[in-house]
Amino acid sequence: MGSTVFPRETEASPLEDFCAAVADDLDMLAALHDREPDVEFIAMLRQFRFPEGLGLLLESERGRQSARLLAEALETMPDRPGSELLDELAADYTSIYLTHAIQASPEESVWIDEEHLICQESMFQVRECYRRHGLVAPDWRRRPDDHLVLELQFIGQLFQRGYDEVRLAEAAQFLDEHLLRWLGRFATRVAHRCATPYFAGCALLTEAYCEELRDLLASLLGTPRPTPEEIEERMKPSRTEEQVPVRFVPGVGPAV
Repeated sequence: MGSTVFPRETEASPLEDFCAAVADDLDMLAALHDREPDVEFIAMLRQFRFPEGLGLLLESERGRQSARLLAEALETMPDRPGSELLDELAADYTSIYLTHAIQASPEESVWIDEEHLICQESMFQVRECYRRHGLVAPDWRRRPDDHLVLELQFIGQLFQRGYDEVRLAEAAQFLDEHLLRWLGRFATRVAHRCATPYFAGCALLTEAYCEELRDLLASLLGTPRPTPEEIEERMKPSRTEEQVPVRFVPGVGPAV
């Protein structure tokens, strides 16, 4: 399983098993994007019949299709994947997450910034969200704060800390203002351009899960989801906002 960047608390709230289940789901989804799968990780996914074993049962047609795509990709793999398959998965991971060869960046700024640059204003907004909860990305130069893995882990942290309407409202707001503003475009592009059904399934499943989670939060909190137009209006910078200088990570180019 992929490394958990943010420290997990030892016990979830007994008031809400749902929160603990969602936290575990998000941790697993983050692990799918954390690194290329090895023999042990593939065996673990197959052992737990992933994604069938997700705590949140996906009910949308998009969710069921994405889960079926990933399940079939795992089922067709041999019990002990050989070097050829592992090399293919590693190359696909590299093209998506490291070299940006398929132009589907896993970083929010690239999708939100008008010039499609990394480490822009949205990264600093995300960093502030982490800071309010005592969290920090370990190395923003290697993996910026607005990277898909870190955003999934952050939302998971809000659930892992137990049932609390204020925290769940913060999770909903973070999904609205950050992850769900770009995750759909990322997932669609990965699915259309990646080389393996495994990573197509990972991307589409993650997007479908987060969308259904957001719908469920709207129901739990009794607050309708804002429209995309309302979110974009809310996130417009003020006229007096200082421009954030462009920052580049050596060896990593901006790509959408």
